[in-house]
Amino acid sequence: MIQLHLDAASGLSPYLQLVRQVRHALRLGLLREGDQLPTVKEVVAELAINPNTVLKAYRELEHDGLVAARPGVGTFVKATLGGAPPTVLGPLRHELARWLVKARAAGLDEESIEALLMSTFRGSAREEIA
Repeated sequence: MIQLHLDAASGLSPYLQLVRQVRHALRLGLLREGDQLPTVKEVVAELAINPNTVLKAYRELEHDGLVAARPGVGTFVKATLGGAPPTVLGPLRHELARWLVKARAAGLDEESIEALLMSTFRGSAREEIA
């Protein structure tokens, strides 16, 4: 089961943060068909947020056909998102972790690292189109 979290500095609403985290977990293979999401009660207790926020996130995921709610039982993964297999993701994650250590050693904080990653990502996407 995944552990959800909130980042007050992200600029995204809490419900969108939850949706994004579940979608990322589905894409990375951390959640698979049949897996149960944390219950609304568990998320509310862990994150100290309104139950309606969690329900809204779960409804959006259900609307997208990714999860299905079973009343009285919980919310379960119904479909996954295509992504690279774990044999590809593992080495890439390892390389990225090594790069992050270098970036932190160079004095970059989390916001700087994110900005560098996103600008590089967007730049490489433009280069592919050209």
